[in-house]
Amino acid sequence: QVQLVESGGGLVQAGGSLRLSCAASGDIFRSYGMAWFRQAPGKEREFVGAIIGSGGKIFYADSVKGRFTISRDNAKNSLNLQMNNVKPEDTAVYYCAAGLGVSSSTRTYDYWGQGTQVTVSS
Repeated sequence: QVQLVESGGGLVQAGGSLRLSCAASGDIFRSYGMAWFRQAPGKEREFVGAIIGSGGKIFYADSVKGRFTISRDNAKNSLNLQMNNVKPEDTAVYYCAAGLGVSSSTRTYDYWGQGTQVTVSS
């Protein structure tokens, strides 16, 4: 069992930066692949990026590649998403998720946080 709590969301102007964090508790954090997803109103939940347990491989959606950076600190049981050069289309609720593997599918992940709102103004 893993409990996940996101933080760091808020309102930011286009072109600005925001850093999201996800605090994990429960099972051995390094055993889990971690991911960020987002969901805009009226749209399906969308893959943002994922990182394997060791942190040695990271994957990004094309829409955020070069702007967003995922990192994890296994000593602190935390996952981060650094968002740079944000765009209005990045507006969504952002979720962190944990699973025994990594993929772009929501079905891979067994545990989800409650989400944090990110709003990008133009």
